[in-house]
Amino acid sequence: MTSDNSMDIILVGKGHGKSRAVAINLPIALGLLFFVLGLFAVAAWSGYRVALIEAKAEQPKQSELVADWQTKLDAQKSELAQVRQNVRQQVDALTLRLGDMQGRLLRLDALGQRFVETGVVSSDEFDFSQPAAVGGPEDGMSGDSFTAPQLTDMIDSLARRIEDREHQLRMLEIVSSQKKLENELYVEGRPITWGWLSSKFGYRSDPFTGKRTWHNGVDLAGRDGSDIISVAGGVVTFAGKRYGYGNLVEIDHGDGLRTRYAHAKTIKTKVGDVVQKGQVLAAMGSTGRSTGPHVHFEVLQNGKAKNPETYMRRASR
Repeated sequence: MTSDNSMDIILVGKGHGKSRAVAINLPIALGLLFFVLGLFAVAAWSGYRVALIEAKAEQPKQSELVADWQTKLDAQKSELAQVRQNVRQQVDALTLRLGDMQGRLLRLDALGQRFVETGVVSSDEFDFSQPAAVGGPEDGMSGDSFTAPQLTDMIDSLARRIEDREHQLRMLEIVSSQKKLENELYVEGRPITWGWLSSKFGYRSDPFTGKRTWHNGVDLAGRDGSDIISVAGGVVTFAGKRYGYGNLVEIDHGDGLRTRYAHAKTIKTKVGDVVQKGQVLAAMGSTGRSTGPHVHFEVLQNGKAKNPETYMRRASR
């Protein structure tokens, strides 16, 4: 370097080892430096622009990919929601069926308990207040849970069994009710809880005149005020005073069969009442044409008097 702020650049040739010196001053050197830096800046800016253009070109492709994935995700969410809805509907349907079956089982339990109370079935054999006794040894395996289709099949099978049992129990109830009704309407037994036969059915000597007269019923003597009971279920068609009978109760048992209970002290029922077998109708007395406390008992079939002793003897069979 020279003393006048200039710079010497030595150029060495390939041949004969010759060299040449070129003098460059400071302003020229600075200009060359800024020129080189400018070239680097232009190259960097050009590279940035190219990268920016390529990024913008790639951006639509990325947006399309994101949109595609979003579409697939929405479809999966929709399918999942539909599956959940189907599961809820199936659970609701099974819940409704189970509720219906529980109601039917409660009715069956009530009907079975009624059979126990009425003696149709034995309470020792059938206890409808307790669950059915079941059991068995374990096989050591944990077992698998039931699938929804298997559970549905089990419920269907149980529903069919319940329907079959309901039909059988309804038939049993009908038969039992008919039998109970027949027993209720079956005229048998004596119209008193205590007493004795004081006058039979048929011809007899009249207690007031002594003449031979026809007696349409039987007389059963007893204690004054004791109970007079119905010998069968029926409907009260007369309850009041009647000439010769005193206080009289008449009951219609159906099929043209009627019974009469006369000379009562007081009457404990009224016309239209539905009475059961053994129900108290009146208190024994001596009203009407009577010589003492007793009940005059008649049985009429289609208006024709029948011998009450025939029906009274039925109870001892």
